[in-house]
Amino acid sequence: MAALTRSVSISARTSSLVQGSKLRSNRVAVAKSTRNVSVSAAARPLWLPGSKAPEYLDGSLPGDFGFDPLGLGSDPEMLKWFQQAELMHCRWAMLGTAGVLFTEAATVGGSADLPMWTEAGAKINESGITNGLTLFWMQMILMNWAEVRRWQDMKNPGSVNQDPIFPQFACTGTEVGYPGGRWFNPFSMAATEEEMAMMKVREIKNGRLAMLAMTGFATQTFITGEGPVANWLAHVSDPAHNTFFTR
Repeated sequence: MAALTRSVSISARTSSLVQGSKLRSNRVAVAKSTRNVSVSAAARPLWLPGSKAPEYLDGSLPGDFGFDPLGLGSDPEMLKWFQQAELMHCRWAMLGTAGVLFTEAATVGGSADLPMWTEAGAKINESGITNGLTLFWMQMILMNWAEVRRWQDMKNPGSVNQDPIFPQFACTGTEVGYPGGRWFNPFSMAATEEEMAMMKVREIKNGRLAMLAMTGFATQTFITGEGPVANWLAHVSDPAHNTFFTR
């Protein structure tokens, strides 16, 4: 009987020790997990250091730095549309910025005689090659075709991956806004997921910069009547007098 009592006592103490050890292990695991989450949240770059990102901006989107002061992306469905809208504006702005700078730089450098970007439409109309009305309707037809297909892809991802005219040029992308394939990725860039994620962030950063640049180009031209290259050359020649506030 005594032996049985001692055995039960030893078993109880062993069980208590095991439970205590498990409890301490769980507490350590929770503490480590909490520290990891805190470090991860603190390490995430935000548009304003020390600020708190909205819950719906969890860092999963390319270029997400927690900036949404008006709460426009609080609706998940609208956030998807805003993401695609920003992506398209970024790409158009990058093309526009390159076109504005290269044409004016070529003209100023003497290698070409091209009109300023704000006058290009009128020059084409004067040349007799075509007219504004024809350009308008051609753009309406072509852009409508492209935009309708893009809208279809947003509603049903992958539904328009097959080119209806050139079957050999199928889109290989699996995400909306990133079609891939020989048409949209002819150099096979971003072959891995890590490279793709990096390129997405680079694209959105450069696109946002380009949108700001186009806003600046329009403001400069409205005030000075000149393009960005001419304004930059004037400023470099006399920085003290040729500024935004003195023109």
